[in-house]
Amino acid sequence: MFNKEINLKTKRLLLCGPIGCIVFIALFLIQGVIRESYFPFRFPISSLSIGEFGWIQITNFIISGLLIFLFAFGLRQAATSLKGIIWISRLIGVVGLGLVGAGICSTDPVYGYPITEPLRLAQFTLHGHLHDFFSLFVFICSPITCFKFYNRFKDYGNASWATYSLISGIGILVMFILAAIGFKQTPGFVNYAGIFQRLSIIIGCAWIALLAIHIIKTTKS
Repeated sequence: MFNKEINLKTKRLLLCGPIGCIVFIALFLIQGVIRESYFPFRFPISSLSIGEFGWIQITNFIISGLLIFLFAFGLRQAATSLKGIIWISRLIGVVGLGLVGAGICSTDPVYGYPITEPLRLAQFTLHGHLHDFFSLFVFICSPITCFKFYNRFKDYGNASWATYSLISGIGILVMFILAAIGFKQTPGFVNYAGIFQRLSIIIGCAWIALLAIHIIKTTKS
């Protein structure tokens, strides 16, 4: 399924995936705990881009996105004969660029944060709308990539990775939908919207990181 041998450059590009994903998750989890008046169970990750220390999350979006974008090149080089690898790698590249765009175009004060601002349920500036536009690429392309790999792993008889890819794709979508419902302040969901969104991101990032490690372990350099 993957090339039997990969060069050092390809291996380094593949390692960008786990590094980017781990850094992204670690930074938004830590910030969610230490940020004053920020409730990670309820508020979006993007809201961490607001305020005095918002530059940390903005940088997190951009750097992590660039690393995932580089991983896409490594994936393409490590699976040159895999059916549809060009489009699959492009999908992952778009995930990375989506994070970069979400960082450059930061969110508006929506969904209750900052708590000193009026409650707004939608972006209301150009950069806010662009933030949502770029973010959608992350939440749409991630599950599509998982489903693409489900088919590829299934074709090659790797049932465990096929199942994992399918479950991950479904999990990303379900958690994203639940988060969207919660951010609209729907009773029963609003207090957990932040958790749902984080789970969606974590599921997708974990899949990318483990895929990269799987490729490295099953190839020679």
